[in-house]
Amino acid sequence: MAEVLVRYLHFLGIIVLSASLVSEHLLLSIDSSAKKFKRLAAIDGLFGMSALTVLVAGLLLWFVVGKPSEFYTHNWVFHIKLSLFAVIGCLSVYPTIFFIRHRNAISEEVIVPKSIVMIIRAELALLLCVPLFATFMARGYGLTS
Repeated sequence: MAEVLVRYLHFLGIIVLSASLVSEHLLLSIDSSAKKFKRLAAIDGLFGMSALTVLVAGLLLWFVVGKPSEFYTHNWVFHIKLSLFAVIGCLSVYPTIFFIRHRNAISEEVIVPKSIVMIIRAELALLLCVPLFATFMARGYGLTS
């Protein structure tokens, strides 16, 4: 039963992470109103919490419940998937810092650097690759004999 709950949390975290990243992309524009920017900062906070949920649940699945840890440890496809998640996490640091610094902006508009938009697009592109590698894992790719 513990495995089912952890897997559920893992999937729920993935869904919320994906939805929040897409929401950020859709709401983000070069010049955002202060009200819209506060909403963006809140969504980015949700993105961070969901990423933490995915990470913790994933580590629990790897080391505590479910398949033996060797299934994941020796699977090169899993390591690609994990690396993609890590790169997405690293990329998200700059936008998060920007959102935190400007969430209480005094001016009516917040000018968002084009680099923030491009980083979020890169995160989305990388996130689209993760289910592909999860599918490869489910089909047995990456297992060593």
